Amino acid sequence: MALMYGKEKDADFEIDNVSHPGFCSFFKKLPPKSPETGTIRLFNRGDYYSVHGPDALYIATHLYHTNTVIKYLGPGGRDGLPSVTLSANSAKMFLREALTARQLKIEIYAPEAGQGKRATKFTLDKEASPGNLQDVEEMLFGNADITSAPVVMAIRVASTPAVPGAPANAKTKQVGVAFADTSTRELGVADFVDNDLFSNTETLIIQLAVKEAILPTGTQSGTTERDVDLKKLKDVLERCNVVITERKPSEFNSRNIQDDLMRLLDPSSIPSSSNGVDAASIIPQLNLPAAPASLAALITYLSLLSDPSNHGAYTIRTHDLTQFMRLDASALRALNLIDAPGNVGANKNATLLGLLNKCKTAQGSRLLASWLKQPLVNLHEIRKRQDLVDVFVQDPNSRRLLQEEQLKLLPDMHRICKRFQKSVASLEDVVRVYQAVLKLEGLVKTIENIDTTDEYRTLIDEMYLSKLKEFETSLSKYADMVQDTLDLDELENHNFVVKPEYDPYLEELAGTLKTVRDALDKEHRRVAAELDLDLDKKLHLENSPVWGYCFRVSKLDSKKLEEHRRAFSELGTQKSGVFFTTAALRDSAEEYRETVAKYKAKQSKLVGEIVAIAATYTPILESWNNVIAHLDVIISFAHVAVNAPEPYVKPEVLEKGTGSVILKDARHPCLEVQDDISFIPNDVEMIKNESEFQIITGPNMGGKSTYIRQVGVIALLAQTGCWVPCSEARLPVFDSVLCRVGAGDSQLRGVSTFMAEMLETANILRSASKDSLIIIDELGRGTSTYDGFGLAWAISEHIASAVHAFCLFATHFHELTTLAQQLPHVRNLHVVAHVSASSPGADGSAKKDMTLLYRVAPGVCDQSFGIHVAELAHFPARVVRLAKRKADELEDFDAGDKERAAALPAATVEEGTALVEELLRAWSSTSSTSSTSSTSSSSSARAAGDEDVDMTNGEGDAGDGTGDDAEAQLAALRRCVEQFRPRLEGNAWVQQVLTSLA
Repeated sequence: MALMYGKEKDADFEIDNVSHPGFCSFFKKLPPKSPETGTIRLFNRGDYYSVHGPDALYIATHLYHTNTVIKYLGPGGRDGLPSVTLSANSAKMFLREALTARQLKIEIYAPEAGQGKRATKFTLDKEASPGNLQDVEEMLFGNADITSAPVVMAIRVASTPAVPGAPANAKTKQVGVAFADTSTRELGVADFVDNDLFSNTETLIIQLAVKEAILPTGTQSGTTERDVDLKKLKDVLERCNVVITERKPSEFNSRNIQDDLMRLLDPSSIPSSSNGVDAASIIPQLNLPAAPASLAALITYLSLLSDPSNHGAYTIRTHDLTQFMRLDASALRALNLIDAPGNVGANKNATLLGLLNKCKTAQGSRLLASWLKQPLVNLHEIRKRQDLVDVFVQDPNSRRLLQEEQLKLLPDMHRICKRFQKSVASLEDVVRVYQAVLKLEGLVKTIENIDTTDEYRTLIDEMYLSKLKEFETSLSKYADMVQDTLDLDELENHNFVVKPEYDPYLEELAGTLKTVRDALDKEHRRVAAELDLDLDKKLHLENSPVWGYCFRVSKLDSKKLEEHRRAFSELGTQKSGVFFTTAALRDSAEEYRETVAKYKAKQSKLVGEIVAIAATYTPILESWNNVIAHLDVIISFAHVAVNAPEPYVKPEVLEKGTGSVILKDARHPCLEVQDDISFIPNDVEMIKNESEFQIITGPNMGGKSTYIRQVGVIALLAQTGCWVPCSEARLPVFDSVLCRVGAGDSQLRGVSTFMAEMLETANILRSASKDSLIIIDELGRGTSTYDGFGLAWAISEHIASAVHAFCLFATHFHELTTLAQQLPHVRNLHVVAHVSASSPGADGSAKKDMTLLYRVAPGVCDQSFGIHVAELAHFPARVVRLAKRKADELEDFDAGDKERAAALPAATVEEGTALVEELLRAWSSTSSTSSTSSTSSSSSARAAGDEDVDMTNGEGDAGDGTGDDAEAQLAALRRCVEQFRPRLEGNAWVQQVLTSLA
C-alpha cells in the first residue's frame, strides 16, 4: 500500500481473553473461502476491527509490514489462532485500498444480537467486491469523490446454430452480457456473436472498464464445450485484470426478470401505455436471446431488490459495440492508456489518462477515463468534440476562469444524488448543492462571454449554454428553498442548522433557549460576585458531559466554597478543578437540556423534510452533472494541447475507409513530457494501397517501438476528440487499434511469453478488418529463429494481402523486408544509427561507436547492432569479444552462400528456377490430394491463423488427407524427380540448392 502504517495504536487493541475459546471455535466453523476469490474477512468489534488466520498474516505483511503485531488467541501460544487488530480509521483505509487497487473481496462480520465486546459469535453483515461497493460506499468514501466507477458484469455464453455455408471450424458463440454501475444506478445489456477467442467480449470489458465479472460455475471435468468456453473466458478476464466471481448456473434464469425490471426501473423511462401491456414489448432488452439471463444473475448478485431505495431508480440501456473503436487488453498496455495494476500513481504523465487529466471535478475525471476507452467512430461527433476543444484553445482567458473559478469549486453531484436517493443525505449535502447553484450564474456568464466565431457559438449554445440556462431556471427555486429554511449565517462556523423562523414551534423553542441561556449567564454573574471571583478567569461556567451546566473553580479557589457551603452543592473534583452547582443553575440547566432535546427533535424532523424536497431535484442535478463533466474534459483537452512542450494541432479526421495516414512531426505525448528527454519527432506517411503496410527495422533502443506506438496513440486521441502531438495530422476513422507488443510470462495461468504472443496475434487475425490499425512489435522472438521468422512472414503476408489493414510491423528479421518486393503496398523503413570506427581496442580489433539518431528513414537496416547495445550495457569484454567472433563466423558462412550463388550465370539461375517450378507443377497435376498447399507462404499463413490448429494432443491439422494420402503424394513426388533427374543434375544452381538442403 502507498500508506506506511507501521506499528501504531491500531495494533494495540486487545480482544477480551474471556472470548478466546468461544471465538476460536466459531471461527473454525466458518465456511471455507475459495482460494481463487482473494477474500479478506474483518470482524467488527465496536471501536476496532480484527482479522484472523491467514488474513491476519496478510494484514501484518501488507499493512503493518511486520509480524510483531500478530497475537495468538486460544491455548498453545504460537499454535493458536493468529490475530491482528486495526483501528476503525486504518480499517477504512485498508478497505479502500483493497477494493479499488488490490482487487480483493471483503466480508465484514458483526456480533450477533445481544453480544457485546466479548462477542464469540458473529454474522455476515456486509459484503463488498471491486464491482460492488454498495454496502460499504458510505463507510469508505462518505463525502469524498469517487474518481472511478465500479462496474460489475454478468456473462452467459449460449450455443449458436450453425451458419449455413460457413466452414465447419468457424466456431461462434452467442454472448449475453449484463452490467451495472451502482454509483449512477444504471443497468446495461449487450448481446452479440463472438468467436472462440471471445474478442468482442474483451473489447466490451475494456470499453466499460469492468472491475468484476460474474460467471456460472463450471463442472469439474473441464472437458465439455461449455467448460472449455468458460476457461477461455476466464483467461480473457484475467488478461483484463477483472475479478471473477462464480455463481450457480440456476441464478442465470430469466423467469422473473420482467417483474424485477418493472420494480427497479424509473417509471419515467417506461412508456405510460405500459399498463396491462407485457413488459417484453415495452422493454426491448428483454427480447435479446442471452442477455436477460445474465441480467437476472446480476440483479440477484447485487441484491438490488432488497434495497427499497433502488425501486424505480434505475435506468437501462443497450450497449452497441460498434459505436466505439475496438480496443483490447494488449492495446491498453501498448498505448499506455491507464496505469498497470500495482503501479498506480507512479508517474502521472506515464499514461494517457494521467497526462490528459487536468480535470477539476471528479465527474470530469471519470468521464475522461471512459472516453479514452471508448474512442468514437462517428465522424460528426468526433469533429464536434474537436471544435469544442478549438474554442477553448483560442480563448485562454475563458478557459482559465472556468477551470480555476468555476469548475474547481463544484462538487460531485453523482455522489450527492446517490445520498439523496438512499435517504442518508444531511443538511451539509443540501448546502453543497446550494453553493454549487450559486456558481451557476457565473458559469453561464463566463460561457456567454467566450470569444469565438458564429459557427462555434452555435455549438457552444447547443452543448452547454442552453442547458445551463435551463438548469439555472429550474434550480432557482432550490436556492430560494435553502435561503428560506437554513441559517446561512451559521455556515461560517460550519454549523448546518435550520433557521428558527422557518417553523413557529422551532422559533418558540429558540426563544426559550435564549431565555434559559440568559438565566445561566445571570446566575454566573451572581455567583462570581458572591464569591468575589473574576468572571471566566476564576469562575467558569461549563457544560459537562456528566453533570450538565455547572461551575468550575481551581482547587486553590475552592476554599471560598467552604464559606458558602449551604448555597453551593459540590459535584466532584478532577485535575482541572472542583465542580459545583446552585439550585437556580440546576433548574436552568435541566430546562436547557429538555429544550435542546425538543429543539433537536423538531429540527431533525424539519431536516428530513428539507432533504426530501432537495431529493426531488435529483434528475436535474444528474443532468447538470453530465454537462459539467463534459465541459471539464473538453477544457482539459484544450489545456493539454496548449501547454505541451510543442502545441498540439487539430487533426483532420476523414470517413472510415477513405484517406491515408499523414502525420508531420509526430511525437509520443507521454514521452515528450518526461524529464531529461529531448524528443525527436518523425513524419508518418501511410498511403492506402501504396504504403499501408510498413516494416520497420533497426537497432535495439533505436526508437522502433516508440515510432509505431505513437501512431496508435495519435489515432486514439484523434477519435477521442482530442488534438494530437503533431505539426500536421490527417487520418481516417479506424474501427479498431490492435496491438501485439512485449508480453511477459504468466506462470500462474500456465501461459508462456510465446503463447501469450500467439494468443494476442490470433486475436488480431480474427478481429482485424481493412479499417483497422495494427501495431506489431517484434513478433516471433519466443521460439527458434526459423519458426519465428516463418510465423512473422506468414502473419505479415496475411495482413498485407488478405486483410489490407494499416499496419506497422517492427522486426529484427531483416529477411522479412523482401516482402516489399512481392507486394506493392508494403514499404520498408528503418531507424537510423550512426556507426563510426575508432582506434583499435586492447584486443587489436577496431572498436565501433554507435550513435542512435532516433530518426526513421526509408529503406532497410541490414544489421541489428545487438552487440553494440550489449557494450552500452557494460557487458564483460570477454563476452563481447566472443559474441563478435561467433557473429562474424555466421556472417562469413552466410556470405559464402551468397558468393556461390552470385558466381553462377544469371541464365543458369533462371533455368534452374523454371525447372523446379515445372517439377512442382507436374507433381501437383499427378497428385489428387495435394492441391491445398501450393506455396510455402500460403501454408504458413494458414498455420498462423486461417485455420484452427488442435494442439491438445500435440498434433496439428495437416490437411484433409490421411496417412495413406501422404504416402501416395510422396510416391508421386519420387516418380516426378526420377522423370526430371537428368535435367536436374545438369543444372548447377539446382545442385547447389540441393546441397545446401542436405
